[in-house]
Amino acid sequence: MDPIITNTRFTKVLMDGDSGLNINYANTLDAMGISGAKLRVNGAPFHSIVPGKRYMPLGQIDLPVTFGYPSNFRKETLTFEVVGFRGTYHAILGWPCYVKFMAIPNYTYLKLKMLGPNGVITVHTTY
Repeated sequence: MDPIITNTRFTKVLMDGDSGLNINYANTLDAMGISGAKLRVNGAPFHSIVPGKRYMPLGQIDLPVTFGYPSNFRKETLTFEVVGFRGTYHAILGWPCYVKFMAIPNYTYLKLKMLGPNGVITVHTTY
């Protein structure tokens, strides 16, 4: 999926409907020019990200996320947990993203559908 997060289009974003978190990486925020000083403190650790261990995120940040095309797009603000380790993706969007966008995934065809102002937005995979 190629969402626009803030003003940057990302080509390596995982849509993970089994995840209860939206995750962004500190190095991704650095590449976007977003300072770590903008993070809110979050005292809640999470599990299953680092196998067998609990992990304390660096903080949380709210960022606008856009799906679609100039003629039909949808933009919502999502809360991301920011982690300090490197990942394969630029970000991971979990079920909080699906709920906020009221999106329906089709894992067989690797598509995501949501309602936009000019009809249904179908987001395709870039692989």
